[in-house]
Amino acid sequence: MALFLLLLLLAVALGLVGAFVKGLIYLLVIGVVVFVAALFLGVVRLRRSGRRPAR
Repeated sequence: MALFLLLLLLAVALGLVGAFVKGLIYLLVIGVVVFVAALFLGVVRLRRSGRRPAR
């Protein structure tokens, strides 16, 4: 959970810097990529933790 939140925070920070600082649009792109990776990580962990092994 901490990794997920850290990735989301990083994505938001990079996105804001990339959106508001002229010439750093690549940071916005990197922020979007990190955000998508964080969402993917969250979905994978949620699906994996939802399954319980049968006894």
